[in-house]
Amino acid sequence: CHLSSLQPPPPRFKQFSCLSLPSNRLNEQASEEILKVEQKYNKLHQPFFQKRSELIAKIPDFWMTTFVNHPQVSAVLGEEDKEALHYLTRVEVTEFEDIKSGYRIDFYFDENLYFENKVLSKEFHLNESGGPSSKSTEIKWKSGKDLMKCSSQTQNKASRKRQHEEPESFFTWFTDHSDAGADELGEVIKDDIWPNPLQYYLVPDMDDEEGEGEDDDDDEEEEGLEDIDEEGDEDEGEEDEDDDEGEEGEEDEGEDD
Repeated sequence: CHLSSLQPPPPRFKQFSCLSLPSNRLNEQASEEILKVEQKYNKLHQPFFQKRSELIAKIPDFWMTTFVNHPQVSAVLGEEDKEALHYLTRVEVTEFEDIKSGYRIDFYFDENLYFENKVLSKEFHLNESGGPSSKSTEIKWKSGKDLMKCSSQTQNKASRKRQHEEPESFFTWFTDHSDAGADELGEVIKDDIWPNPLQYYLVPDMDDEEGEGEDDDDDEEEEGLEDIDEEGDEDEGEEDEDDDEGEEGEEDEGEDD
């Protein structure tokens, strides 16, 4: 097939092409409007988030429990990570004035055995070329308490291959900036956990309540079955009495004859 033999597209395709341009502009405009609405309601939510943080700070191990109960976050938590997260008292997510430019996650810690920092922050933003980028606070580890070194020393050859695909610990994720565009954990904390952390904190209690409910249902069913059996036994007893009376009546009639 020679290029010269190709037919030009019918006029109607040109019309479709012309129609797609304003449609694309409308989509872009809609995206801008949605971002403005999100920005507005993010500001309105701030007093609520502030009050919530004050209440959460009074609950021991709230954030550690929340992270452990979340399937994606728990996947990067080692035992040492969990020990360090016992000291985590507050998490704050702040979206920048221009939402498209990024956000920051702040982790607030009490005095602990592992590092000197009171606040650890990780920031996600767009770099000069418009691509995703990230940066984080330098962790000031106390002597012999660097959890990233501990994690590296305990790795075996089999785990090293797996670690190319996912962070080896929570703090490795925190300091890793190699591929900010593929950083799903930051998005999980911002979009899934931060709006409603209570749903993950209460996971075990909800399971326990469901288990208790099932036990109660089973007990009620067993009691119901016992009642049915007892009623059945009573009915059988009444039938036996009726049969005995009937037989006695027949015997009496025979004697009269």
